[in-house]
Amino acid sequence: MGAEPEGRGMREFVEREDVEARERATLASFAMAAADSRGRRHPEPPDRWRTDFQRDRDRIIHTNAFRRLESKTQVFVSRTGDHYRTRLTHTIEVAQISRSIARILGLNEDLTEAVALAHDLGHAPFGHSGGDVLERVMRDHGGFEHNQQALRLLDSLEERYPGFPGLNLTYEVRESILKHHRPFRGEAYADYHPEEGPLLEAQIVDVCDGIAYNSHDLDDGLKAGLLRREDVERLSIWSRIEERLDRRFPGVTGRMREKKGVAELINMMVADLVTETRRRITEGNITRPEDCRATVEPLVGFSEDLRRAEHELRGFLYERFYTHPEVQRMRRRARIIIEGLFGAFVAMPSRMPETFVKRIERAGLERTVADYIAGMTDSYAQAEYERLLAAAEEG
Repeated sequence: MGAEPEGRGMREFVEREDVEARERATLASFAMAAADSRGRRHPEPPDRWRTDFQRDRDRIIHTNAFRRLESKTQVFVSRTGDHYRTRLTHTIEVAQISRSIARILGLNEDLTEAVALAHDLGHAPFGHSGGDVLERVMRDHGGFEHNQQALRLLDSLEERYPGFPGLNLTYEVRESILKHHRPFRGEAYADYHPEEGPLLEAQIVDVCDGIAYNSHDLDDGLKAGLLRREDVERLSIWSRIEERLDRRFPGVTGRMREKKGVAELINMMVADLVTETRRRITEGNITRPEDCRATVEPLVGFSEDLRRAEHELRGFLYERFYTHPEVQRMRRRARIIIEGLFGAFVAMPSRMPETFVKRIERAGLERTVADYIAGMTDSYAQAEYERLLAAAEEG
């Protein structure tokens, strides 16, 4: 046999220990290394090839809940058009932006991606409208909040392993899904050191969620004709974008100019976020993940100038897009369907699948009904409502 090729060791493949060593050598000192994870609720032998965060990411992708995001509303119901954002496309866009920023800052991309891919799993059908209805009907039964619902889904509702409920994700992924806005009060935070702040990787996903939906809701609103470009052009942030477009794409007009404008908006927000976050990390003398957990104010964020411009954009979208009569019509439809489903299943739980009926004794009737409805796609919720309506008419 010939000699071992120069530069090659005895092992031909990159194994988990190699990736963990690479993280030690290349990540920033304030990044969360996979080898330093606080672990899983149920002990498992480590994977040969993947770090714990890579393994978590892969488990999330293979869930039923992740696949259902394809047919869940972002703003427009899924049947409105093929090219509008859904929860799935929004999630992928958040993951892309988040991972890019994590790479720039020297943070753990795998942890960041896992959190981004899971961050919207707990949303009800019909976008925020559906979540608002579930929050209202569950007010006297423990409430409903989509981040807590995502964690509930990953910890117990997904059934994929014989030895434990849920996905048995690492502490850091579960904590990052849950912790968004202080104070961290209530039973849901009891196991997650509520006195500690979120890791930088989690903070990035939180802010990038806003970058994605601000820019892409603006794009969808323009595409649908619900937003007028002359109104958008009055925004202070758009005047800066127009200057960039004139320099980079002179003569480009129409829909292509809108598309490039949205891309420039993302680029502008990402650049400002990276610069301002680096400044805060340096001034705060953040050198370890523990330093991130000890801070009260967020370390990831925009400069004051861009924060004001972003706030103006959010207000504009709320006033001109989220409350547009066409969007409001969808909200009313969501309220009718989800209120109808909730009332029908509470009145007669046997109408739910047997797997959910069996959970009632352990989780309670209303919580089980909320779990069932929150997991529905738009089309399934519509079909279930029509089925129950037809049954009521026959009865």
